[in-house]
Amino acid sequence: MKFQKIMKLVTTALFIAIICVATIVIQIPSPLTGYFNLGDCFVLIAAWFLGMGYGSLAAGIGSALADIILGYTMYAPATFVIKAFMAVAAYLIFNAMKKPFIGKIVSSFSAEAIMVLGYFVYESVILKYGLAAASAIPTNIAQGAVAIIAAIALASAMEKSKALNSFLKGKKQ
Repeated sequence: MKFQKIMKLVTTALFIAIICVATIVIQIPSPLTGYFNLGDCFVLIAAWFLGMGYGSLAAGIGSALADIILGYTMYAPATFVIKAFMAVAAYLIFNAMKKPFIGKIVSSFSAEAIMVLGYFVYESVILKYGLAAASAIPTNIAQGAVAIIAAIALASAMEKSKALNSFLKGKKQ
C-alpha cells in the first residue's frame, strides 16, 4: 500500500512537470490571440491515468505553474481552477462510459468545452474584457481540437506499454 501511494505521488509530480513543460516549450502563436500549446493533451491524459483527485491536481498545478513562469500570472488562478475542473470532468465522463475509446472522445470534448467556456467567463467577467473576450474562443477551440487528437493518440500508445501500465498501477517489477 505504501509503495502504491508513493508511486501515485511520483506519477502526479511527473505529470505536473510534463503539463508545465508541454505548455511552455511547445508554443505556436495564434494569429488571433494567445498561443497553441500541448498542455491540454497531458491534462486529459493525467485525468484518464491518475484519476480525479491526483489528475486534477496535476492538471491545475502544472498549467498554473506554466502561466506563472511565462508571465501570465493574472491567468494562473483561473487556469488552476479551469484545468482542474477539466480533469475532474474528463475522469468522471470517461469512467461512466462503457467503451474506453468512446469515453476518451466524449470526455475530452466535454473537458475542452469547459476550457473554452471557463476562459471566456474569466476574461469577460473577472478581467472585464466584456464581449471582446469572445475573440479568444476560436483559438481556444482550435487548441482543444489539437489536444483531443493528440491525447487520444498518445494515451492509446501509452496503454500498449506493459512497463508503463505497471508503473501507473504501482506494481513492483
